[in-house]
Amino acid sequence: MKKFFETLDAEMFSTRFATDEECLQFLSEQKWANGFVCKKCEHTNFCKGKTPYARRCTRCKSEESATAHTIFHRCHIPIMEAFHMVYMVCSNPRISTYELSRQMEIRQMTCWKLKNKLMECLEYKGEIDILYSG
Repeated sequence: MKKFFETLDAEMFSTRFATDEECLQFLSEQKWANGFVCKKCEHTNFCKGKTPYARRCTRCKSEESATAHTIFHRCHIPIMEAFHMVYMVCSNPRISTYELSRQMEIRQMTCWKLKNKLMECLEYKGEIDILYSG
């Protein structure tokens, strides 16, 4: 995934991920590229969930959002801002969380938590994978 973000310049990134919906669409396409499998019962049939790009198992009725079990799981900032932070870290892995905080106008601790997830993923998988959940 790092290679994907590295190929985009700032203008291309802003155009490609201009809304939360575009970010969620991209995330759901990546997450379920090989098909949906329910985390509870392992059933593969699904219907549309209540929230955008969520999927609901037709057997156990368990609903899974596009962000569940990814680095964006329980992320309390808008998905578009989280994607922007991933882009910034992929572009410059040495950027400090204080600089991320200043540029994005988000609390430093929030930036630290997401960057820490990204760096953990980079260490574990050898690349930044937005589908990695830790």
